[in-house]
Amino acid sequence: MALSTASLFEDESHARLREQARRFAAKAIAPHARAWEEAGEFPRTLYAELAETGLLGVGYPEEVGGAGGDVSHTLAVSEELVLHGKSVGTVVGLGSHGIALPPIVRAAAPEQIERFVRPTLAGKTIAALAITEPGGGSDVARLTTRARRDGDHYVVNGQKTFITSGVRADFVTVAVRTGGEGHAGLSLLVVERGTPGFSVGRKLEKMGWWASDTAELVFESCRVPAANLVGEENEGFLAIMLNFANERLYLAGQCVAIAELAHRESVEYARARHAFGKSLAGFQVVRHKLADMAARIAAARALTHETAERYRRGEGNPAYAAIAKNVATDMVTDVCDDAVQIHGGYGYMREYVVERLYRDARLYAIGGGTREIMNEIVSKTEGY
Repeated sequence: MALSTASLFEDESHARLREQARRFAAKAIAPHARAWEEAGEFPRTLYAELAETGLLGVGYPEEVGGAGGDVSHTLAVSEELVLHGKSVGTVVGLGSHGIALPPIVRAAAPEQIERFVRPTLAGKTIAALAITEPGGGSDVARLTTRARRDGDHYVVNGQKTFITSGVRADFVTVAVRTGGEGHAGLSLLVVERGTPGFSVGRKLEKMGWWASDTAELVFESCRVPAANLVGEENEGFLAIMLNFANERLYLAGQCVAIAELAHRESVEYARARHAFGKSLAGFQVVRHKLADMAARIAAARALTHETAERYRRGEGNPAYAAIAKNVATDMVTDVCDDAVQIHGGYGYMREYVVERLYRDARLYAIGGGTREIMNEIVSKTEGY
């Protein structure tokens, strides 16, 4: 019997969502997981299918078209989709609105809610967030994409890279520089597909997350209506930082789900595979490796869900999410490596799930802020 994936902080509402997500993932994602990963994309219709269940809108208020719930509910859904869908790339692509929409929702401009938020939560449009640039990753305060006010428009010039869902997105929430140097000069603009001067530079080929598209974006004298400014001009840095905290928590949750899936696949393989006259599970060294994997997963899960509870209570700070992410990313790297080792030669074959998980796991120590940046956040928060 597998250890529980649920948190002690969860209630019946979380249990219902987990069951619903489990059923959807097993039926709509898992049967196609390998094909979609190999194809490098999943059907666009999957957004609408997920929206019909209400799961796409979990974590967003009903008044903006969401299904209600908080960060803990979103985390529960994401974990089950990864664990039972067996395609991390698909879940990541389906969830790109989770970092693109929150700044728009917080700004609470009615016209933007109607144009961007409601259609996305209904599965009709795809949203992406564009912050990272080719010349710099985690140092957001130094981004160079410039937006110059010109009458009723902003003229945007610059490039973005590593943008999840960037190829297919109908609109992108873009971090731009509208003021001087440093964090005080940043703003967020919504740039819609088809806007003159906005183009996809290229679709990027990645080590993992194959089913999610990732793009380079180019802005060349791109004229964006001033009405697409999210919040106030030059006040985008705080929105970006709030986004990062939630994103890092979601990434930690995905790490836990990936590791749990790798562990389950390894237990099944160890029981079925025989060597020297007995199953691999019959060898103490294998059993103990599986036990160590389970212990590391349980510890990371407990920390991740405790962090989510702190944020739900309004007690979170950047260090909590940074610590949870680092612990979870270290754990998933080790667990997926052990899973491949248990599978032996088969763990190196693309037909086995653990090979894909091993590649997928490597991104988590980089995405959403590198491991080193997380330690710097903790250092500054704690005053080291």
